[in-house]
Amino acid sequence: MSIFPLAPLIILLLGLLSTALFGFGLYFVIGWYLGWITVIALFISGIVMLVFSLLGRFVILWLLANPADNEPTPSRSREVKQIHRPDGTNIHVELFGDRDAPPIIFTHGWSCNSTHWYYIKQALVDEFRLILWDVPGSGKSGQVPAHDYSMQNLATDLEAVLHLAGDKPAIIFGHSMGGMILLTFCRLFPQHLGTRVAGIGLVNTTFTNPVHTAPFANILQVLQKPLLEPLLYLMIGLSPLVWAQTWLSYLNGTSHISGRFSSFAGRPTRGQLDYLINRSARVSPSVLGRQMLGMMHYDATEVLKEIEIPTLIISANKDGATPVEASRYMHEQIENSELVVLAPSGHMSMMEQHQEFVEAVANFVRHCSRSTYSSVN
Repeated sequence: MSIFPLAPLIILLLGLLSTALFGFGLYFVIGWYLGWITVIALFISGIVMLVFSLLGRFVILWLLANPADNEPTPSRSREVKQIHRPDGTNIHVELFGDRDAPPIIFTHGWSCNSTHWYYIKQALVDEFRLILWDVPGSGKSGQVPAHDYSMQNLATDLEAVLHLAGDKPAIIFGHSMGGMILLTFCRLFPQHLGTRVAGIGLVNTTFTNPVHTAPFANILQVLQKPLLEPLLYLMIGLSPLVWAQTWLSYLNGTSHISGRFSSFAGRPTRGQLDYLINRSARVSPSVLGRQMLGMMHYDATEVLKEIEIPTLIISANKDGATPVEASRYMHEQIENSELVVLAPSGHMSMMEQHQEFVEAVANFVRHCSRSTYSSVN
């Protein structure tokens, strides 16, 4: 979403707006039917409100985006692994490509799931072994029974996924929150860097609490404790209601308007925009709230200088969630790193600039693979 820490506020406001739109429409129509309302204009307004509440997204999508030939779909793999964690969490992992090919592990971001790597799967499945997992609480993975969505806990889940790469060193990529999980993994498991992990890809992410690196960081830091965190707990406590309101926002298209101007910089395709909003609506607000709280207590600043393996940092010139300045800082701190800034692009650069994104990822992985396997031989 837009300024990352404000996403819960935007979700709640859009939900209230959508509920009001649907509620007034229903009131006007029922009132006309029962005779409470006799003004024909109110009855017609009620019909329009109800129709827009349920079908408005088609109008919004037509206004905001154009269709394309290659639109993302929620395609899944037939090769699936289920990892059962000690805390009772079940992690859904999908594997693509030749088992003997160099492995790449992809970790998705907040309010997403593993199917967001659609273009990566299309382009790299014939060359590499792709390992995609749904972060707990997202996609087909189960929720964490203990409600521990800290970056530390999710990083230990990533370490469990790493075992699926076998004896081949893997390259690990993470988008947004996924990048925060990766950097936490580097802090907790430094022994894997250069042995089981041959390279790191940090995509549209940051090195510390996103409140500290987002636009208007000074204001957001002041608001974190008195406003932002209470809103998150409110979203968690009212999760079923917020979830229903989120789906109303999806159906009427107001969430598409927010997503268009917060997650993309150019003009996303119709399928990309609808896909992003649809997948986001499928994640429980209680999970989203706890994951955001986990990010607000995350800091990997000190580990940056300790990373010595090849690192690719991909940023976007108009990312309002994890600005390019954070990527530049990571590039300065990680000695063996490369920075790629995609433009024009927002937070969902792997969709908006998918051709350039795939090219950057493929070149980096080929370089890491050549270096790794030549040193072994």
